[in-house]
Amino acid sequence: MPEKKVSLPAKLINGGVAGLVGVTCVFPIDLAKTRLQNQQGARVYSGMLDCLTKTVRTEGYFGMYRGAAVNLTLVTPEKAIKLAANDIFRQKLSKDGKLPLWGEILAGCGAGTCQVVVTTPMEMLKIQLQDAGRLGNKHERSVSASAPAASPAPSLVASRTAQAGHAAARRASATSITLELLRTRGLRGLYRGTGATLLRDVPFSMIYFPLFAKLNAVGRREDLHGNPQDRAPFMQSFMAGCAAGSVAAVAVTPLDVIKTRLQTLQKGQGEDSYRGIIDCTRRILNREGPLAFLKGATCRALVIAPLFGIAQGVYFLGIGEKVLGLLG
Repeated sequence: MPEKKVSLPAKLINGGVAGLVGVTCVFPIDLAKTRLQNQQGARVYSGMLDCLTKTVRTEGYFGMYRGAAVNLTLVTPEKAIKLAANDIFRQKLSKDGKLPLWGEILAGCGAGTCQVVVTTPMEMLKIQLQDAGRLGNKHERSVSASAPAASPAPSLVASRTAQAGHAAARRASATSITLELLRTRGLRGLYRGTGATLLRDVPFSMIYFPLFAKLNAVGRREDLHGNPQDRAPFMQSFMAGCAAGSVAAVAVTPLDVIKTRLQTLQKGQGEDSYRGIIDCTRRILNREGPLAFLKGATCRALVIAPLFGIAQGVYFLGIGEKVLGLLG
């Protein structure tokens, strides 16, 4: 069965809409993931629910959506590039409507590589905004803990210091961070951690897309390696995206921890800074142990599963084709 040809503009619209819907639904969990992964030494949060509860208490409901504007702005090209690139690579590598496993893995590798041009600056800005509240809370706790209980003056200083920290966190914006990075570090500043992003996203895509194709083709023995877009109903695409996304997300969590640590510019008191991927890996292993590489794994699974489930479901609904049909 020959593959259904879908135009590039339609692929980009499908991917963009899918990314917007998915990110809107799961962003608070992604914020908890970032804050949990960045914790070193004394813990501000004991887990995902504790993180979200404290975030709402100290920063308000919309504190859970710090950095969402950056994600919602850039997730459209990011998801569009990822899904469209995978589709294009699959079409190029297919022969007579069939795609071998090595072709699926190669297509996923290509998709993961292409998306990094947008993913790296998006993640860079998002992480700074997401982690600002954690640093404010950690600073407040450390100052309060060091102040003598019987002396009112240090408590007042601690309170004012904490308030100043929270005010500074509130003042931070994607625009101000971008301008500061460009002024002090140039374009390279926005692409800090590109190597770590590639190390995370390429293996993720190499696992996700072939696994998704297999799960999406369950119950359809013929043309197993063909284009599942021609056959899969919405619910099967959704469930296949959730399952494949959660497996791939947990598998690359150690790489995501390294990427998050490298891209975080502001560190709390006593927290390590890193010179590169190898230095980061060595320090985490020596100071925090191997389990530190699994920080935020549950959050990642809870984020990526619905994110890619929604993404694939919306993508295969063919919204892009319908939009272009209305415009044409």
